[in-house]
Amino acid sequence: MALASMTGFARVEGSEGDTRWTWELRSVNGKNLDLRLRLPTGMEELEGELKARAARVLSRGNVSANLSLQRAQGEAVLSVNEAALEAVLRAIQVLHRRMPDAAPATLDGILAHKGVLELKEPEEDEAAQQALLRAVAASFDVALSALADMRALEGESIALVLSAHLDTIEAATRAAEALPARQTEAIKARLKALVEELVDAVPALDPQRLAQEAALLATKADVREELDRLVAHVSAARKLIADGGPIGRKLDFLAQEFNREANTLCSKSNDVALTAIGLELKAVIDQLREQVQNLE
Repeated sequence: MALASMTGFARVEGSEGDTRWTWELRSVNGKNLDLRLRLPTGMEELEGELKARAARVLSRGNVSANLSLQRAQGEAVLSVNEAALEAVLRAIQVLHRRMPDAAPATLDGILAHKGVLELKEPEEDEAAQQALLRAVAASFDVALSALADMRALEGESIALVLSAHLDTIEAATRAAEALPARQTEAIKARLKALVEELVDAVPALDPQRLAQEAALLATKADVREELDRLVAHVSAARKLIADGGPIGRKLDFLAQEFNREANTLCSKSNDVALTAIGLELKAVIDQLREQVQNLE
């Protein structure tokens, strides 16, 4: 599986019957998968299903999904309200009995009474509405796929950057290994000089105690374990990248471990060149972690 970024965008259009729609999906970094839907009135029942579909495709990221609908206006139907018409006719009959000389009512006058004629929108067909819901949900899958493709494309670029950072970390670790100050003879000479200075300064020092303190200093100054762990972390990170998939959290943990080893190396260092390498490692590891934060 390829690596995937958590940032991306997708826009998909669709239609069903006299209705057209547009899906727009945007995703940014997030600790977990958080899908926020904006659905028009009448589409709310899709929310649970759409969230389930998103969870099958994406693992992490804050995703906003906006659905906009455009419905064609159906032809309205003009109909007579029978009850209202009967009421008007009865009222006309009563008036004619009271005022027999009054002019007879006309058809247009009767129809002009409020409520006699009604303009009704065409009734919504339930089967058509269900077909629309299914089509909108299927279109959401297409948008999800497009979003995942874009995230995967960006993930490929991040993988290349991460590999380059790991190469730099590995090269710096090897350079630290090869420093003259790291060689056994150099360490012995440095400790011997330190012991001689202490003996000259404080002749009364117990030789056995002095030897113990020198051994303790040598142990504290040894960065062998830190260098070994850096090599192991590089190998583990490369394997994760090669395996692919949603590895963002695992790589972020490794980046923290990288940083821990670099900090310890700098604190133990008693050599200018080794300190410089430690600082270089810290800078590269920070860049590595910045990129890891974008991974799913």
